[in-house]
Amino acid sequence: MTELRTAQPARHPHPTVRASSLAYLIFERPNLDEAEHFLTDFGLVPTKRTDDVLYLRAAASAPYCYRVHRAKQARFVGMGFAISRRADLEKLATLPGVSAIEAAPHPGGGDRVVLTDPSGFRVEAIQGQTPAEELLHRRPLPFNSAGASLRINETQRPAPKPPDVIRLGHVVIEVADYQATSAWYTQHLGLIPSDVQVLPDGSPAVTFFRLDLGDTPTDHHSLAMAQGFMPRYSHSAFEVVDADAVGMGQRVLREMGWQHAWGMGRHILGSQIFDYWNDPWGAKHEHYCDGDLFTSDRPMGVHAVSRSAMAQWGQPMPASFTKPKFTLRAIAALINNLRHSPDLSISKLITLAKLFG
Repeated sequence: MTELRTAQPARHPHPTVRASSLAYLIFERPNLDEAEHFLTDFGLVPTKRTDDVLYLRAAASAPYCYRVHRAKQARFVGMGFAISRRADLEKLATLPGVSAIEAAPHPGGGDRVVLTDPSGFRVEAIQGQTPAEELLHRRPLPFNSAGASLRINETQRPAPKPPDVIRLGHVVIEVADYQATSAWYTQHLGLIPSDVQVLPDGSPAVTFFRLDLGDTPTDHHSLAMAQGFMPRYSHSAFEVVDADAVGMGQRVLREMGWQHAWGMGRHILGSQIFDYWNDPWGAKHEHYCDGDLFTSDRPMGVHAVSRSAMAQWGQPMPASFTKPKFTLRAIAALINNLRHSPDLSISKLITLAKLFG
């Protein structure tokens, strides 16, 4: 692939394609029953299951948004991005190391190519999926505010059940090779940076990337990327209808005995009202509502990174939220990436630890 030398994060002037949506996430888990238990309590709906693969969907028309393969070890594999045009899929298929176009053997069908980003995450570009019929879900609750009363002689009593997840919103990954990985997504999928949080030396710590849909508003970020010492999953986020759904999700997941990670609160960059929960393998999943929407002409914002910069209000972000588990594999990756990654140094890791430790 052509090496991109522009310092990241930055828009690419002529991307290979422009992805139209974040379509689904791909995980491996040793126990599909446990995965299904958590995800249905979270609000996703199983749509198909075989001996080896579990598919779940949200209420929107995507045939599935979450795919779980049975495997010995728990692992985040990667993600799928929807591509609008067959011609764009054919462009991606010409890149070095990319699979040939093949029929996707999953709900909704369509055709796909399989790519691998510079950090080793699997990226499936999917085109021509058949939409599913949208699922019924409750409407946002009418909200009485000072000077504007929308609800008279009525009460607010949402049902105590898992919230209706409307759609997959975004995924956040950590990478060691930050510049190469960021450049890959901007060059080949046309993602554009909405905001970047920088370290004191000016290098990027976290970048929030959105789709380039021109004048059509799109989420503040569909992919976020943080500087880390190894490639790993940070969290994924799923939109619900309103703040009461976020709060009811917290109640239900707490009553079901799942482990809380952080929330509720409101983010600064993206503005989402959020709440995070861990699945049985410690992978964070976020309910959110009321996120920012940008068109393509919105310029990138630059901000200093800190723990306090993560939320406007709510519980401060706990240190456990970003603290990695130092397994033997993680220690080996740390040593290897310190030796070989141009984006890592001991001083940078010390700075990150001080900011978030």
